Amino acid sequence: MIIKIKVKPNSSESKVEKSESGEVIVRVKEKAEDNKANIAVIKALSKYYNGAKIKILSGKTSKKKLVSIEL
Repeated sequence: MIIKIKVKPNSSESKVEKSESGEVIVRVKEKAEDNKANIAVIKALSKYYNGAKIKILSGKTSKKKLVSIEL
């Protein structure tokens, strides 16, 4: 499954939520430097999707990313 996500780094808590428009928003505590936010996004999505394998396909330096989820 491939989904589009929007990342909000430097948030007060790490969580995954869906907006009313159906967009997946991933909030992470880590700052967007040295790949820390991307690693936190992978961990948060893996936990949200019960241990699924997560891979960022595009948008490694952007807040909007295309992510592959293998359940």
